[in-house]
Amino acid sequence: MGFWKTWFSASEPIATTKTTPFEEQTVDATGNSSHSGERIVFSTERDIDLYELEELCDAVGWSRRPLRKVKKAIEHSFLVTSMWQVRGNKRRLIGFARATSDHAFNATIWDVVVHPDFQGRGLGKALMKYILKKLRSEEISNVTLFADPHVVDFYKSLGFMADPEGIKGMFWYPQ
Repeated sequence: MGFWKTWFSASEPIATTKTTPFEEQTVDATGNSSHSGERIVFSTERDIDLYELEELCDAVGWSRRPLRKVKKAIEHSFLVTSMWQVRGNKRRLIGFARATSDHAFNATIWDVVVHPDFQGRGLGKALMKYILKKLRSEEISNVTLFADPHVVDFYKSLGFMADPEGIKGMFWYPQ
């Protein structure tokens, strides 16, 4: 339980003041005043422009997936979180993550992505803290994810552990 206490009693609060029916504002995780007039907001709204999401995924070099399947994955996810750069009345999708769940004990986080222009500013960490906070508010206590080798250290820095109880994951793929 110590892991969760560090996340939800930390001195880095994420504000969750409603700004519109579908957006929640976060503190500026950049700490950089050169982006005056810029806000970073989170949303749990599922009505995401799939072409904009595809552009975000392209920006990090992910393989393209059929949009009809991406739409279906979003529709069937337990939680969908997007992160937006807002300047005036313009907004730009800069981050995304989703989670599937049994709605009681377990959730798995998928498709965590932050646009390269916004990496290294603490926004990936803020996105993960936000989605974990949302999952914990639903009393989900076991959160898993799959990570490519080059991002394992990022998730370890957030408190994720590889194989914490010696459980070995198994996979089945069609032949």
